[in-house]
Amino acid sequence: MHFILIPLFGSYSRFMVVINIFWMLFIMAGIISLAKDKKQALLVSIIPFLFLTVQWIDFFQPNVIVVFADLFLSVALMLLLIGLVLIKVLEPGPVTQYRIIGSIVVYMLLVNLWCTVYLFVFKHIEGSFQIAVSPFDSSSEQANFMYFSYITMTSTGYGEIVPIHPFARSLVQIEVLTGVLYPVILIGRLVSDANFSLKK
Repeated sequence: MHFILIPLFGSYSRFMVVINIFWMLFIMAGIISLAKDKKQALLVSIIPFLFLTVQWIDFFQPNVIVVFADLFLSVALMLLLIGLVLIKVLEPGPVTQYRIIGSIVVYMLLVNLWCTVYLFVFKHIEGSFQIAVSPFDSSSEQANFMYFSYITMTSTGYGEIVPIHPFARSLVQIEVLTGVLYPVILIGRLVSDANFSLKK
């Protein structure tokens, strides 16, 4: 989804509807599999349900309150999933391939989270980002900011998308810091857990 589907087909609105449905099913599956019990799964599922409801309202009758509710629920949903995965990744026990994969999933979810925030800022603060014009029809705002989020998270930065507004620059600085510290702290934790398990 991040590396092929959105970059190549992100400009097709019907396709993006299908992607969003898939993404919601993916999130629901994650919540169900990571929740401790059915009661917690049902309680946590309230956020995706509210998110879907707000998305439908925004589609048919957009207004300022709905736009901010959409952003709030999008961020809440990402943070919820990140939290649930991190709990599993950092729980006591041996370091397995699933925990390593989980840490990579969290990294990609963080990219998705920042992409969502950048899109919101770009759409609602005029001139917040300067984007080089793409000659390709497949280019879309979501694809642009997914790409931008990855190169920012990895501290690469090629310069096709430049944050101009001070708030946009602040967000970029926070993402860069997250991208630098997350692997160091998490890998350090996983390595120390692995060493502890080996000593036992």
